Amino acid sequence: MEPILKVEELTKVFSRRGQPDFTAVNHISFELMPGECLGIIGESGSGKTTVVNMIIRLLDVTGGRIVLDGEDITHSMGRQLRMAYQKMQMVFQTPADSFDPRRTLGDGIGESLRNAGMSAKDARREVERLLEKCGLPAEFANRYPHQVSGGQCQRAAIARAIAIKPRLLICDEATSALDVTIQAEILELLNQLRGQQGAGLSILFICHDIALVQKFCDRVLVMYHGRIVEQGNPDAVIQNPQNDYTKRLIDSVL
Repeated sequence: MEPILKVEELTKVFSRRGQPDFTAVNHISFELMPGECLGIIGESGSGKTTVVNMIIRLLDVTGGRIVLDGEDITHSMGRQLRMAYQKMQMVFQTPADSFDPRRTLGDGIGESLRNAGMSAKDARREVERLLEKCGLPAEFANRYPHQVSGGQCQRAAIARAIAIKPRLLICDEATSALDVTIQAEILELLNQLRGQQGAGLSILFICHDIALVQKFCDRVLVMYHGRIVEQGNPDAVIQNPQNDYTKRLIDSVL
């Protein structure tokens, strides 16, 4: 089985006028298999969000390679990048970032469907189905982002992300702005979606909470100062950490 995502020797160096260059990500490599949930953990500044921003092409890559579903997207632009976005979608830390505050949730969720050629009537029907699939009443399609709670908005953001049936869902601190109860509900929703998609939906789960990753992910990578310092099964990493930084992370939350 081929990986849905392959990252090879990925590097990002920021040039700063009058100061030494800063290496935010330093030659990291990993693979994500179909149907797998891979967690990347580390404190703020460890480089995990920079990795995501290179994968989704918000940042240019200094060195290395990114392969999505067998296609090199390292320097993708234009049509090739739009095709890549049909295979991968983001769920952001702040749910409202997924939506235009001037438009209803239904408009935001249905945008990609209409862009793909679906009629307005069919798109509306599919939006309502997606909302219900994500645990929200169909009438939430008429609400604006400010009219729903953070947890409800994150459910709508997930509905938006899965609308075009991506192969890869990237969750960048997608639960960190929510309280513990709502966190658990969102993780349960993501698990349900993985099950419904069979072996098709892979999740890259960016998080600073190793306990959360232990509950949700199949594998974990620990990042520190732009490098992967440890990786493996979450239970094994937590029970027998090999790196001092990992030990400190575990001690801080467990």
